[in-house]
Amino acid sequence: MRIADFKQQGLKSAIRNPQSSVNAETNDIDTIGLLELTSIGVGYRVQDAMLKAAQVDLLLARTICSGKYLVVVAGDTGSVQASVRAGETEAGDALVESRYIPRVHHSIFPALSETTELKPEDMGALGIVETFSASSIIDVADAAAKAAKVTLFRLHLAMAIGGKGFVLMTGDVANVRAAVAAGAAVAAAEGILVSQIVIPAPRRELFQDWI
Repeated sequence: MRIADFKQQGLKSAIRNPQSSVNAETNDIDTIGLLELTSIGVGYRVQDAMLKAAQVDLLLARTICSGKYLVVVAGDTGSVQASVRAGETEAGDALVESRYIPRVHHSIFPALSETTELKPEDMGALGIVETFSASSIIDVADAAAKAAKVTLFRLHLAMAIGGKGFVLMTGDVANVRAAVAAGAAVAAAEGILVSQIVIPAPRRELFQDWI
């Protein structure tokens, strides 16, 4: 899937230019960085500082519940680290949290844009991890996808759910249990885990929006 195909609310296409750190044709992303801020105005200033600090590509910059602002950039590890550091400095007291995820799993992006299509044979157990933080759910989903053979099909960031995040995944029961446990462990270590659920044999209606 190409980055330019991202369609979730406010999700931005990666900037296309000859020096782009992201290959939009192959989705060759090494690292993503995220900053969550309490102020929308400061969020714009932080976004500007991050893009000026290093050769990174803007994946997302938007308001989220409740009145916060989220910035997500992508690029090589060094550039993303430099961009995140610049954002942290510019944010000051408005910084809620920041993080970067190296070697991000390729399934994160279709799940974010809700472009994953499930075939009937793909629908196995249903796994859910829910967190108190919007930006943390990407880290959680990445850990889950890397831990076991599952399909991520929804990754929701904060909109209309009070600033929380959640990820949905499917696969066989053993793999879903392993993936949910890995993702939940990331959230629990930060004290932001809301719930971790595995439904071994869900009704097919739970997947109806992705069939």
